[in-house]
Parts: sequence; structure tokens; C-alpha cells
Amino acid sequence: MSATTTTALSADLCRYCFDTLSNHFSSRHPVAPPSFGNESYPLFVTWNMLNKGHSHPTSSEDAHSEHSYALRGCIGTFSARPLHDGLAEFSLRSALKDRRFSPISEKELPHLTCGVSLLINFEDAADYLDWEIGVHGIWIEFVTEGGYKETATYLPEVMPEQGWTKIEAIDSLLRKGGYRAKITEEVRSNIKLTRYQSVKFRMTHPEYLRLRAK
Repeated sequence: MSATTTTALSADLCRYCFDTLSNHFSSRHPVAPPSFGNESYPLFVTWNMLNKGHSHPTSSEDAHSEHSYALRGCIGTFSARPLHDGLAEFSLRSALKDRRFSPISEKELPHLTCGVSLLINFEDAADYLDWEIGVHGIWIEFVTEGGYKETATYLPEVMPEQGWTKIEAIDSLLRKGGYRAKITEEVRSNIKLTRYQSVKFRMTHPEYLRLRAK
């Protein structure tokens, strides 16, 4: 994607998600018809909320810095979905149905930032270390200590944000996926890992309001 295309999509996709969530709380906030194409992608929608004592950055350089925000919800799919239906569904599911968090409330809207990740370039990894921090997201398949097959994923930005090594990321992902026994080298070596990349778009709520006012 070109820089111009990416900038335009960032505004369009994130506005659509904010429109959808705002409309969920009040019909006074209609959802504008999608102004972007309806191509199919695996996708995730992420909501982050400002930490107490912080305000949305105003400079363009810091507008999407993650240090002032905490995760509020993130749900998506690895199955390619048409953008219109996929974003409409997962903007609400990630805001209201992420079991790690209470549902987002209307009063939280001004403090939110929206992230849309379109997943691309899926590749089977040679082993659990065959990926690059800051470049790839990782999706693992593994068998729990009880013999159940489970999966878990981290998007590409998670590892740099957390400051993890590859092994720390893998071990955290195993725990996220439900593995409760001791994590050994044998456990890691039996993982099937798929690496992928993403194109991520972000928008703060003030940016959304300025766009709506145009």
C-alpha cells in the first residue's frame, strides 16, 4: 500500500469503527456508509483507553504513542472477511465481548483510540523461533497438558511494546492459550507456529470528532 492509500484507509476504517460503536450507544450517531472498498482480509479491531492522568497527544509524532494507553479490548479473525461486515462485527465484539475486560461504556468513548489491523503475508515457520520481533505477528497451535489442541496469537506490535524476547513471547502466548504446566524446551519445540505481518491503522477519539465535523 502506498503512503497516500494508507493514510486514507486509516481515516476511513477507524472512523467506521468509531461510528459503529457510537451508534451502538445512541442512534443520534449514524454510521456513515463505508467509503472504502469491500476487499476481504483477516482482521483485528483493538480498543485502547487513556490511562488516568493522561490526555490524547496533540503532536503528529506522538499521536499514536502507546505509552499513555491501556488495552481495553481486542478481537478479530484469521478467516478473510469482507471489510464492511468484518469491521462492523469486530468493532463491537472487541469493545463489548472481550472476556478479559468489562464491556466498554458510552462514557469511555472520549478516552478511546481505535486500531484496525489487516493481516497479510502468512507463512509457516520452520520452528518456534523462526520469526522477527517488530516484523511478525505469531499464531501458535499446541497441545495442552490435558491433551487438548489450542491456539493463540499476538499481533506484531505486542512484542516490542512489552519488551519481550522471542522465548518470553512464546511462553506468554502459551499461557494465554491455556497451557498451565511447566513450559520446557520440548513443549516449545512441539509448537506449530505461523508468522504473519499486518498493516495497522490508528485513530484517537479527538481525531475521529475532527473528521466527523468536516
